[in-house]
Amino acid sequence: MFAAFARWVDDRRALRRRWQDDACRLLVAEELGAYYEAQRRATRARVRGEKAEFYHWAKVAAEVARISPQVEMNIVTLREIVSEEKRRSR
Repeated sequence: MFAAFARWVDDRRALRRRWQDDACRLLVAEELGAYYEAQRRATRARVRGEKAEFYHWAKVAAEVARISPQVEMNIVTLREIVSEEKRRSR
């Protein structure tokens, strides 16, 4: 039982490291637009029905917001991004 719990904890840590790594990569590449890029990728995954990837990129967006308070996060812009990505997928 302890081994199963330890594996679960290790898996959760690996997922968190992946969110953190992707958030750092986006911050380097996109700087102030990193949050929007993560949300864009989350929307693309959601539209394609890729539940795990959607969840991953949504967590990356949250991680970007957590570690870099300078990033832009405007709800109007975010809604435009979501609408644009939905239009592209049709």
